[in-house]
Amino acid sequence: MRRTPFRLLVSLIGAGVLAAVSPAPAQIPEKFENLQYLPKDIARDSLIQVMRGFSFSLGVRCQHCHAGGDGVSFEGVKFASDEKPAKRNARFMLRMVDSLNAHAFTALPERSNPPVRLECTTCHRGSPYPTTLAQTLRATIEQRGVDSAVAQYRALRQDAVSGRFDVSEWSMNEFARALNEQGKRAEAIAMLELNSEFYPQSPAINVVLGEWYRERGDKVKALERYKRVLETQPRNPVAKRWVDSLSKAP
Repeated sequence: MRRTPFRLLVSLIGAGVLAAVSPAPAQIPEKFENLQYLPKDIARDSLIQVMRGFSFSLGVRCQHCHAGGDGVSFEGVKFASDEKPAKRNARFMLRMVDSLNAHAFTALPERSNPPVRLECTTCHRGSPYPTTLAQTLRATIEQRGVDSAVAQYRALRQDAVSGRFDVSEWSMNEFARALNEQGKRAEAIAMLELNSEFYPQSPAINVVLGEWYRERGDKVKALERYKRVLETQPRNPVAKRWVDSLSKAP
């Protein structure tokens, strides 16, 4: 989802938020009401900067947490309202992060220096709800089938530069293995074949696909995959053994 300038001023994560004493109804108010997390005397510019951070971390606009408005401008947004559960949940999450950073992490036996601090973007990475590539694709497979998951993955790769998801080779390799362990061999093969398009010289992908096709009785595809392994690893013992064996098979 493309970010727009409005996100730069999003007031997300119920840090309390802005009340309506603004001379222009479609602008961010000058006075704040119902601040429950941020200091009640926080400067307007400081609050806006905090909200910008929430916006970029979660990839959302004001109305993700705030009630009212048209979803585009600030017109009609009820900043002081606690109507939406997302705003109340956001306050909880902010306090949780504070507790982890200030208390739980300090108990680590050998904490790094400087210490690692948890932030919204640490988990969200541009998504309203923290998730991984595997979780996202698994849900799509279960709800709409593997073909939809393949299309979704292609679309997600186009936005990979944002760092929202890990689209490295091993991310998909492990997802395919997990599907296979769950007895979803066809879906696992589909995901690994898809990964092979982006990492065509990967011996790891070709070895596993060779094994899975061989176990399914598809000797032609298995042989093809083992031969691909030998193109990059001529001495690979597993690939050599199965190329010899499958080439002699009737």
